[in-house]
Amino acid sequence: MSATAKKRAPVPDDIRAAKGGTPLVSLTAYTTPMAQLMDAHCDFVLVGDSVGMVLHGLPSTLGVTMEMMILHGQAVARGLTSAMMVTDLPFGSYEESPQQAFRNAARLMRETGAGAVKLEGGVGMADTIAFLVQRGIPVMAHIGLTPQSVNTLGGYRVQGRGAARDALMKDAKSVSNAGAFAVVLEKIPETLANDVTANIPIPTIGIGASAGCDGQILVLDDMLGLFTAFKAKFVKRYAHLGDDAEAAIAAYAAEVRAREFPGKEHVFADKAPEK
Repeated sequence: MSATAKKRAPVPDDIRAAKGGTPLVSLTAYTTPMAQLMDAHCDFVLVGDSVGMVLHGLPSTLGVTMEMMILHGQAVARGLTSAMMVTDLPFGSYEESPQQAFRNAARLMRETGAGAVKLEGGVGMADTIAFLVQRGIPVMAHIGLTPQSVNTLGGYRVQGRGAARDALMKDAKSVSNAGAFAVVLEKIPETLANDVTANIPIPTIGIGASAGCDGQILVLDDMLGLFTAFKAKFVKRYAHLGDDAEAAIAAYAAEVRAREFPGKEHVFADKAPEK
């Protein structure tokens, strides 16, 4: 599915059908220019609530609002033609009841053009996932480390070790049985990610999981080296654009202070007098 010559954007059924095939490729995006850069290379693009930390300087994803997700979703949609867009439901927008989840998911899809929504949670969210799917809302699930639950998880720790292994497998089977078309596995042991992938019929999308998953996702700003507040073990830096940007800014500042910029080629001459 990851060929760059796709004629149309995938739909959730296409993502589901990719189970066991060529690994799915995904990245997060929050702006039109970045969406345009990744469009030809990704099967789906996630408008993640990580936008709160990456672009808005929030300490976690908990402060992200529906309005923020809609704003960034609309921006990303303008940059996509070949990849499907999935948008996160932010904290507090779906946990209260399936009805609340439907209202907000429908709003996200209606106002952004997203092809699906993503929500966090396993067994506890199965009824909500089923409720949404039955009403025409495609759902991507998210289990393992669920950042919106960071306060109850005790931090950004690896999930599914020891006695928690069986519980995570139950989460995976539960969201699959509820009708999710794919599930993100975040920060879990490699062997568990492989077992989950082998035991559920929907694609697994790994982030800090295993190369054996049916696909992978990373936060774009992490893999480009733009977001440097911290670096998770599972992030590979494919570029160091943050360092390059800071060096460029420093060079600009030095030239301004030395009156070297703007140069002759950057300013405008007077209009030649008419004869």
